[in-house]
Amino acid sequence: MPLFEYECRECGHRFEELVRNGQAPACPSCHSARLEKLLSVFAVGAAGPSGGSAAVAPCGACGDPRGPGACSLN
Repeated sequence: MPLFEYECRECGHRFEELVRNGQAPACPSCHSARLEKLLSVFAVGAAGPSGGSAAVAPCGACGDPRGPGACSLN
């Protein structure tokens, strides 16, 4: 089940939603189905223009707040 970020075109509310096949989400605030799918930070980092990952937090590779070398990605 992919997690997507949306912005409601009716009320401007931003939210994340787990979407199953064939399921159409609705805004939890106003229940409108007029939604715009947004690029999440993860999606931009995974498929950025350079093909590499973008630095999104102190670690730079995974975003671990403990800093560089705190995870197994470094």
